Order: sequence, then C-alpha cells, then structure tokens
Amino acid sequence: MKKISQLMGLTALAAAAALPAWAQEAATDAAEAVTEAAEAVVTPVMDKGDVAWMLMSTVLVFFMILPGIALFYGGLVRAKNMLSVLMQTTLIGCTVMVIWVIYGYSFAFGGGTSPFWGGMGKLFLAGVTTESMAATFSDGFVIPEYLFICFQMTFAALTPALIIGGFAERIKFSAVLIFTVIWVTFAYFPIAHMVWDASGLIFNWGAIDFAGGTVVHINAGVAALIGAVMVGKRIGLGKENMAPHSMVMTMIGASMLWFGWFGFNVGSNLEANGGATLAMINTFVATAAAVVAWSLIEGLARGKASMLGAASGMIAGLVAVTPACGTIGPIGAIVLGAIASAVCYFFVTTVKNAMGYDDSLDVFGIHGVGGIIGAIGTGIFSAASLGGVNGDDYSIVGQTIVQAQAVVVTLIWTAIVSVVAFKIADLVVGLRVDTESERIGLDQTAHGESAYHG
Repeated sequence: MKKISQLMGLTALAAAAALPAWAQEAATDAAEAVTEAAEAVVTPVMDKGDVAWMLMSTVLVFFMILPGIALFYGGLVRAKNMLSVLMQTTLIGCTVMVIWVIYGYSFAFGGGTSPFWGGMGKLFLAGVTTESMAATFSDGFVIPEYLFICFQMTFAALTPALIIGGFAERIKFSAVLIFTVIWVTFAYFPIAHMVWDASGLIFNWGAIDFAGGTVVHINAGVAALIGAVMVGKRIGLGKENMAPHSMVMTMIGASMLWFGWFGFNVGSNLEANGGATLAMINTFVATAAAVVAWSLIEGLARGKASMLGAASGMIAGLVAVTPACGTIGPIGAIVLGAIASAVCYFFVTTVKNAMGYDDSLDVFGIHGVGGIIGAIGTGIFSAASLGGVNGDDYSIVGQTIVQAQAVVVTLIWTAIVSVVAFKIADLVVGLRVDTESERIGLDQTAHGESAYHG
C-alpha cells in the first residue's frame, strides 16, 4: 500500500511539472493528500501463524481445567471425595461455557462504553461470523473473533473451578452450581471487562494485568476464602487425618497446570512474536524459582521438603507471574516467583492456622495472596531499570499505586458478590451437606459412585 501511494504521488508530481506554478503547487498538494490518504488505509491482516498459536493456546487453557484442576484438587482431598471434585470441576466448566456464549461474552466484551460491563450488544453472539475479527496488540493485525471468544471462554470457565478448593469435601453440588452462575455473572464478567476491555475502568487507569492476576486469581481466591468461612469447617478438622489421598494425582495435575499455563500466559499475547517468547521464559523461570524457594523454606523449617510443598510452590509461582509475564524480565520473574512462594508459604502454614478458617486446598493462600503479590510486583519489575520492558517516563511508584488500586477494586467487588451469591445458594438449597453425608463422603452421597473399589 505504501509503495503504491508513493508511485501515485511521483506520477502526479511528474505530470504537474508541465503546468503553471500555481497549478504545480495545487497538484503537489493533491499528490501529498493522496499519499497521506493511501498510507492511512491499513488493511487488517490475519496472520495464520498467530491463528495457529491462539488455537493451540485455547486448547492448552482448557487442558488446565480438564484434567488439570480436576486431578490437582482431586488428589488433595480424601479418597471418598475424589469424584465430587471431578464432577464439580466438570460441571462448572461446562455450565460457564454455555453461559459465556449466551451472555457472558457480551457482558465482558460486548462493545459497550460502560466502565463496568460490556452491555448486551453481543447476546447470543449477535453479529459474530467467521469473517468478523478481533484486534490484537499490533496495529493492523487481527484474529478471528470466534477464536478470541473461545480463548476468553476458557478463562471464564477455569476461574470458578478454582474456587471449589476453598470448601471442598462439604458443600452441596447444587449449591456449587447456583453460586457459579451468580458469581460469574456479577463478579467475573464485570471484572474481566474492567481490566481487559478498552472501555473498562481499571484498563483506563493503566493497570497492567497481562494474563489475569486480578481477573482470575485474586477474584477466585477471595471468593474461596468467603466460601470457606460461610460453609464452615470440615467435620473432624484438626482431629482426623485429612491428608491428600493421592500425591501422585496432585503432581500429575500440577504438572498439567504448568504445561497448560503456557497457553494461559503466552496466549494472552494474542500473537506469535517476541512478546510471546518473553511471556514464555518468564512462565518457566518464575515457576522454577518458586518451587525451589518453597522446598528450601520447607526444608529449613521442617527438616524435609515435601512433594505437596513443591506442587504448592509451583502454583504460587505460576499465579504470581501471570499478571507480569508480558512486561517483566527473566531475572525479575525469578525474584517475583521466589517472593511469592515465601509469602504464600507463610500464609498457608501460619496465617490460616492463626485465623482459624478452613480453606481446604489453600485457594486464598496461594491464588489470592499470590495474585496480590504478582499484581503489585508487576508495577515494580516492569521497569526497564529492573529488567522490564517499560522505560523512559515509566514510574515505579506511580504504576504500583495503580496496581494497588486495581487489587483493591477486585477485592471489594468479588467479596460483595461472593457473599451475596453464597447467601442466595444457601437460601435456595442450603450450602452444606448433612453430617452423615459428609462422613460417608460426597462421592457416594452426592453422585452414587466411588473413585476406587476394593
């Protein structure tokens, strides 16, 4: 396009040379106008490499839900509740996918001008076709809108599945589903809009959340904490053995999560370019540093480093680097992962016990706290002076304040919605199973099945 416009301009100038001076000047102005207009027209490009990578990224994020979260959480509960976790994860994911197509995508990315929600312009995916495109971070490059819808759908389906770890082994299956529908509608979709949509409140503050530190991890962590408190403690907590029934399953699930997280983080770049490779190396090294840090701390504090600790450190590192992976450098990622691991370790081993709440699988201690550390750390480590990509007029203090504001809004918003959603579920069906059902196990009492026989 640029070469064509230049050729047109030169042709016009050559023709103008034979004209009187006043006509030459007019012709020159006209040629320049033609050149500027032609250069201003940019034909959107759909790069097949970008499309192929985003197709793979979408499937990788789905892999994080099934079987990733399902096996990670399933291994952490007692054997009698294994299938209940698998069922909750499966039905949450499927329910949210259906909701996403009906109204979730519209509420989050519907094109409205509200700072809080996307409006109803794309209910039932109105106007979306195989020809409609969604923007990327590079001017003139696009991906199919259906692909963007699917990618964001996996995020929406994954987030409420994380929450169930806060009250695992004691909540009614029907209550989980009622809570999920209310929560994604009034917590997830609005916060996704506020953080990632061009008209969103937090987006326009300039907050950096590359792949979902606020939208996914703080959002889910706070909801899980509130659920743990409102549902109450497990029967026999502190008196009976509640150790994970299969650390093998947990390790498999955690490894699947790390593998799938490359779709989560690197896919959030929306293009297969240098920015994607930065997110990739950060996802590697922040997680590795967090595993090493957790194991080292646990070894010094308890004399032995456990597989449970290594898996917990793995998730803590992944969570912390999520908002930062596209803007910090690898050394900053290592430091951020190690810091997050240490703080999360303190929360799950000390703060939780001191406060007396029963966050069964440490969702708040790892996702909530790790998400906060990551969001705040993003403001610090994104500076070029610390290896990040933002230089020139970048202000560490100013950006960190904006990051903190985004965290506070997310904390307050999801806390209010979570309390209301749990209360409605409680009024409709009740939150907690009866004592006998809890002692027998939810696999049999809620689903009529057992994960293991013999």
